[in-house]
Amino acid sequence: MSLWICSEDLTNTTKMEIQELIFFYLHESTNTLDVHFRLSIDSEEEFRVDVIDIKESIDFGYDLIMEDHDLFSGDDEDEDDVFWLDSPTIDEDSLMSFLNEYYVIYPDKLPKPESI
Repeated sequence: MSLWICSEDLTNTTKMEIQELIFFYLHESTNTLDVHFRLSIDSEEEFRVDVIDIKESIDFGYDLIMEDHDLFSGDDEDEDDVFWLDSPTIDEDSLMSFLNEYYVIYPDKLPKPESI
């Protein structure tokens, strides 16, 4: 799903969607998601920052939190180095899809671009 920006004469339209997720972090204590991203209409020197309640993604039908934690190991032969990731991980593809849909439905919530 993409957001289309139209000029007043309706002849110049620009497709706007998340081009790059620069950073995202789930704040477990507040159930909010801190996201930094770049839209297709943004320059390389611009990015956008938003904090979204994780309940918003659930309302849109997205389960962004992946329950299966990955097993990391520095050396397969040494079992002492094996540990479980304690914090939940976010499905990046689902996050991009959610954000694109979210800003189509709520264009007034789209943050203004910031410069690097």
